[in-house]
Amino acid sequence: MLIHPQINPIALQLGPFSIHWYGLTYLAAFALFMFLGIRRLRHEPFASIKGAGAWSRKDVEDILFMGVMGVVLGGRIGYCLFYKPAYYLAHPLEVFAVWQGGMSFHGGMLGVIAAMIWFAVSRGKPWLQVADFVAPCVPTGLAAGRVGNFINGELWGRLSPPDLPWGMVFRGAGDLPRHPSQVYQFLGEGLLLFVLLWLYARKERKQGQVAAAFLLGYGLFRFAAEFFREPDAFLGILSLGMSMGQWLCVPMIVGGVGLWWWAQRRSAR
Repeated sequence: MLIHPQINPIALQLGPFSIHWYGLTYLAAFALFMFLGIRRLRHEPFASIKGAGAWSRKDVEDILFMGVMGVVLGGRIGYCLFYKPAYYLAHPLEVFAVWQGGMSFHGGMLGVIAAMIWFAVSRGKPWLQVADFVAPCVPTGLAAGRVGNFINGELWGRLSPPDLPWGMVFRGAGDLPRHPSQVYQFLGEGLLLFVLLWLYARKERKQGQVAAAFLLGYGLFRFAAEFFREPDAFLGILSLGMSMGQWLCVPMIVGGVGLWWWAQRRSAR
């Protein structure tokens, strides 16, 4: 078995100011989005749109800014509502204590959806066209976030078989080896989802189908990864033997299938 390397979460100390590795992974995620978004401008249908509805580098910059706000606000509010609603109802001021940790991907995704709607309305673009543009640029940011989780030694996996070669002992999680679920998620919902979605989006699809593929793909990869990830201690396993993460993935999977089918039927009509 392996021992998790005790990496200092602070990457750089400048006097009283600390730069954390996790913060750097967020910066990497935003930089990757910008890089991929500029390349996405060359894909159809965006490359062929002219006039008032044309896409430009300024659009990528603006949607990134709005998306960052959506990730931070939605991620924090989602964590408070989905995971500890009673606690934060009793301690409302601690909702703003983001330095204590606590972010939800599914809440962040809802925040990004709200940001995309805001962007679409303000720029006069179809919302599903905006969602199709953004979707392939997201998984690399998710991969960067899982790197941060691994560096911090957090969100570790469930107990692994003693003879699993890559089973890892995490500090604070006891002396038994566990699945490095952060690595599983980095590879699945991060790199593999990016490759599949980027290749799928290279060819022009029915409006809404690229966004649908993201919902379906992320939902499936995250649902599978949750079988290896230790559930939150204050929640444990919920009904039907599923974790909170799996329950939150169910509407994503259903929504992805439904959106893809609707986009196909809408185009046929």
